Amino acid sequence: MTKAPLYVRIERELRARLDGARPGDPLPAEAALAEEFGVARMTMRAALNALETDGLIERIQGRGTFVRQRPAPRAAGTLMSFQDQVRSWGRTPSSRLLAAGLRAATAEEAAALQLTAAAPRVVSIARVRRADRTPLAVEYACFPAHLTALLDADLERGSLHRALHDLGLRPTLGSSTLTAQPAGPDGERLHVPAAEPLLVETRLIVDQHAAPLEYTVSRYVGSRYALHVTFDVQPPTTGAPS
Repeated sequence: MTKAPLYVRIERELRARLDGARPGDPLPAEAALAEEFGVARMTMRAALNALETDGLIERIQGRGTFVRQRPAPRAAGTLMSFQDQVRSWGRTPSSRLLAAGLRAATAEEAAALQLTAAAPRVVSIARVRRADRTPLAVEYACFPAHLTALLDADLERGSLHRALHDLGLRPTLGSSTLTAQPAGPDGERLHVPAAEPLLVETRLIVDQHAAPLEYTVSRYVGSRYALHVTFDVQPPTTGAPS
């Protein structure tokens, strides 16, 4: 098996150290770490860059490098707007718009949104969702075609859920399915290898009238985002083993 690059092995070692650190704890200077690991500063910088991209450390000009507060996992049974969630971590939310417009619906989208027209269309918005400019997810959202007013919203700094409220629609209940898939073409947008597994949440949200409102596929970098799940434990079935 091919060994991981040296900077990746150093990053893993530093990541393990961070598990026992507290937010705000200082890290040794880059030069001191390079000397400790016996590597060039360029190699050490690559390892630190990876930790910074994942939001684990923060480098402050003139002060040094510090352990960062890790994002609190989102309760899987609750969905708050991305903007509110990132702000709750003490970070600044933003988005990079990839595409937005009216297009033909896929079969999955038409079924989820209960579109009955012969050639159904959807309002489609694709964005990279970021916290302090660190990409957390690529989000592919679609809405019934009559909601074209969403395309006039601020899709890079604003909240789609706020825009829906402004249109008199309240996202209420939802359901989601979680899977893992390789990053593929989204890897470049998320600054991860194409083969890296992503946490993929496919969700459907209905409005206050129980009408399908939003069908979204969000592809998260697992090391930068987490879901907290609570569940019931079912007793084992009785009877002879098969």
